[in-house]
Amino acid sequence: MRRTLRQISGRRRTETGDARLGLSLAFVAGAINAGGFLAVGVYTSHMSGMVASFADFSILNHWGAAFLAATYVLCFFLGAVTSSLLVNAARQRRLHSEFALTLGLEALLLLVFGFLAAGLVGNVALSLPLTIGLLCYLMGLQNSLMTKLSHAEIRTTHMTGVITDLGIEAGRYLFGRLAGASVRFHPKKARLLGGLLLAFTLGGLIGAFGFSHMGFVTVLPFSLLLGVIAMVPILDDLSRQKRRTTS
Repeated sequence: MRRTLRQISGRRRTETGDARLGLSLAFVAGAINAGGFLAVGVYTSHMSGMVASFADFSILNHWGAAFLAATYVLCFFLGAVTSSLLVNAARQRRLHSEFALTLGLEALLLLVFGFLAAGLVGNVALSLPLTIGLLCYLMGLQNSLMTKLSHAEIRTTHMTGVITDLGIEAGRYLFGRLAGASVRFHPKKARLLGGLLLAFTLGGLIGAFGFSHMGFVTVLPFSLLLGVIAMVPILDDLSRQKRRTTS
């Protein structure tokens, strides 16, 4: 078990480890997006929509809404910056938790999201912008991590690129079959893309169902999942630090 978790979130990367982490994070992202929409009415991984909203609100002179849209984009950006800083700082210190630190932070912030979402019932004016901003930050954090870790091969927070790439692979396969031409179809890549789409969809269904029936406690298993994935490399670093201190 420890070996598998180390493969998923450890410093030394393999294609299998990247795929397993990508599927896990796509599952979590689907749940966050669907559950977050029920909580705040916004899909927070879609920065294209946020930027378009900023433009629309600006032209309509809705400056308050335009400011909030720009703030949410900034939150996503800061999440990506945070992930990059954590990865590079850990890499410089040659930590085993080079990627696990970001996952651990996401696990903790998911719990914060749950408490903020629960508070929406009491004070919407205050907690709604905070919750949306936090979700955007979380999506930026995760998107940056997976992009950096997989060298931009795997995306988990939104499915636009995944569906596009899956369509390209399907087109290659069909063209090769119908035209009898030699076209480079990548079955392994197609399976991964299909898996990412399926994981995101399943996460969304579970997140939406859980959030609508049980409320904020739905985030607990997703936070726990991320915490477990991140745990082994972090424990490896703590153990190494303890050995250095006692020697």
